[in-house]
Amino acid sequence: MKQQKGVGRMWHLYKMGGITPAIASMMGSQNAQQMAFIRSVSKEQRKQSVLDTPLKELEIVVFDLETTGFYPYNGDEIISAGGIIVRGHEPLDERRVFYSLVNPRRKVPRHITSLTGITNEMAQDAPDLMQVLHDFMEFIGKRVLIAHGSGHDKQFLNAALWRTSKVNLTHRLLDTMMVAKWLEPKRETYGLDELLESAGIPVTERHHALQDSIMTAQLWQTYLKEIMSRNITTLADLYAYLSKH
Repeated sequence: MKQQKGVGRMWHLYKMGGITPAIASMMGSQNAQQMAFIRSVSKEQRKQSVLDTPLKELEIVVFDLETTGFYPYNGDEIISAGGIIVRGHEPLDERRVFYSLVNPRRKVPRHITSLTGITNEMAQDAPDLMQVLHDFMEFIGKRVLIAHGSGHDKQFLNAALWRTSKVNLTHRLLDTMMVAKWLEPKRETYGLDELLESAGIPVTERHHALQDSIMTAQLWQTYLKEIMSRNITTLADLYAYLSKH
């Protein structure tokens, strides 16, 4: 009974954001510190409102994940993460980027290796998920997130955050696919390749988390010009218009 109460107390402190020496001992001090940091980022993010920030001044992170499949709750894992910081129409600064492979602790399927170029050998030498999540969340900070076809990336990121730190993603998220559907409602397809081609953006290396992030960032900047030409100046305005379509 005493042991059960002790575990219950540790779990309560864990949920409230506190990390006890006992939990640190159980997890290892480095993992406990990383978890505490991830939880603090999530908690602080909920306090911030960027809805009234002018879009031309809004600093965002365009990101992409590569994974072993489509089902994070059925054994599939993140194998790489990439992102780039973008501010309005300013030229992309490729010094403000993030990229890391992730050790999925499982075999990378052959078709995923063919698609991404990530081999089992590369994955085995990569940092573990907790380390990459810590570094990625530190890179993101409090910025708004953008991804193309964001449902896949959000699902995997949420699953990883919950499994490692018992938090969900609290950052605001925009989807360039949804923006494209609003701006170009008569298109037949909204795949990244087709949209990049239509926008005249050179395709470099597809299914590479960082390169896809950079190309999606260029697509976002193209759309931002059109968005602002419609007198939509803040994130709140944009969300309001997207919610109607």
